[in-house]
Amino acid sequence: MHGAPAWSADFAAPTYADPAAPKGGQLTQGVLGTFDSLNPFIVKGLPAEKIRGYVIESMLARGYDEPFTLYGLLADSITTDAARSFVTFTINDKAKFSDGHKVTADDVVFSFNLLRDHGRPLFAIYYGKVAKVEAIDQRTVRFDLAGADDRELPLIIGLMPILAKHSVDPAKFEDTTFEPLIGSGPYRISAVRPGDSVTFTRNKDYWGRELSINRGLWNFDTVKFDYFRDGNTHFEAFKKGLYDLRLETDPGRWQTAYDFPSLRDGNVVKEDFSYGLPKGMDGLVFNTRRGIFADIRVREALLTLFDFEWINHTYFFDLYKRTASYFDGCDLSAHGVAANAREKELLAPFPDAVRPDIMAGQWAPPVTDGSGRDRTVMRRALQLFAEAGYVLQGEKLTNKASGAPFAFEILCTTRDQERLALAYSNSLKRVGIAALVRTVDATQFERRRIAFDFDMMQYRWDQSLSPGNEQLFYWSSDAAAQNGSRNYMGVKSKAVDAMIAAMLAATERDDFVAATRALDRVLLSGFYVVPLYFPPVQWVARWTRIAHPSRTSLYGYLPETWWHRDAS
Repeated sequence: MHGAPAWSADFAAPTYADPAAPKGGQLTQGVLGTFDSLNPFIVKGLPAEKIRGYVIESMLARGYDEPFTLYGLLADSITTDAARSFVTFTINDKAKFSDGHKVTADDVVFSFNLLRDHGRPLFAIYYGKVAKVEAIDQRTVRFDLAGADDRELPLIIGLMPILAKHSVDPAKFEDTTFEPLIGSGPYRISAVRPGDSVTFTRNKDYWGRELSINRGLWNFDTVKFDYFRDGNTHFEAFKKGLYDLRLETDPGRWQTAYDFPSLRDGNVVKEDFSYGLPKGMDGLVFNTRRGIFADIRVREALLTLFDFEWINHTYFFDLYKRTASYFDGCDLSAHGVAANAREKELLAPFPDAVRPDIMAGQWAPPVTDGSGRDRTVMRRALQLFAEAGYVLQGEKLTNKASGAPFAFEILCTTRDQERLALAYSNSLKRVGIAALVRTVDATQFERRRIAFDFDMMQYRWDQSLSPGNEQLFYWSSDAAAQNGSRNYMGVKSKAVDAMIAAMLAATERDDFVAATRALDRVLLSGFYVVPLYFPPVQWVARWTRIAHPSRTSLYGYLPETWWHRDAS
């Protein structure tokens, strides 16, 4: 995206993989949740994990030791100009789908049109900028990007999933299905138990196994994903060895619950993996489409009442860090950094979009005394509520004009979400707010989330070191009205739209960082979420029958580079 690739044209293997890793055996992973579809590219349904990558490939593949650099996969050559006003891909002559059909330029054009017209809204947002696409010959496809003003677009197109034209019926594509998609990737789906498990089996005729980008990856003969609907059952299954590795997200569990015989005997190990990505925004999301959250002072007051210090100490052994940015933990974050001249220039047309303390890098989420009853914080919150027209009447916070009590629902789908929501609800009760915690199953949660049918819910937006077009899907005004987008809070801001445009148009890293920080400041100033917390490292436990390379990628641990110790 910016600068030069880290790996030379003749690189032997990814720096985070072991090209001598043995092949064979099975990796079993446990997933909390369920699924009702094998198509991850449509709005309907809850898709199974990892079909993208394991089964469906793209023309290019990420290098996970760089912010955003792509290397050849289905395509073995790429041509563009300095302005990135077009991009041409030449398909590797060896590339073929798992059923033996060659991958052609027609498949690329078909996939582009299919995903743009029938896929998730993000595809329409991304691909709608393309002026024209055409197959030049059987192996060559050209995308005309004139007028897009988006330097990331050639990379986004390079990551487009390529589907087999001969095996997909466009008329049925938007329907959920348990019929596996045919892909060109290293695995095929060999077994499905709806809602319970999906098994991927290595394609022994995989065309791309000798590519440099794949050396040391895809080492297991089979990869199975078992699904668990309950968090405790999910953890107990790991303790019994029913799946092989576990990313732990609960510090309390990480500290106290792993003292079981297999760990004491050395058959299970706990490891910390450092990673250099932004820590993302994990927050309790206000749906500003709801009138109760329309006033920014109300949102700030509710943020103020979240007692991170008490929750972190009581539940999480003080292991979490508080989120204070949408790009925490890297140079893209505005937290603690005053706006520079370039940021001020970008924000000048929107004088009211950023609060002065956020512009100066002085804002941070409120810090409480950790008692769970910090009266100073409560008084500040009630002052903000009063400014927004709410007063305490007895033990209820009510609208001064209408007399209606201040009440809303927090939607949850896991026990961890429910526990957090209940703790927060108890804090709100102390100032007269009735926050009902409603827990639903994963399918209903997904359906309500897609339709923006919630008052408040917990959500996490993961970020990369090179955020780009996906920001339109997260925060743009257009996405606010598109069911299935991730603009869950309903942001409609010309300043947000302009900062995203500046990110996409940046040709130098300094300009890109300035635009991203400016976006961060606008989002923080809107108080669209109650920021939660993040772990400083990745906490991973594994059974020692599974091994991994000595080096971790910039993106953290990558199971596709791991292997079975008994393999040969």
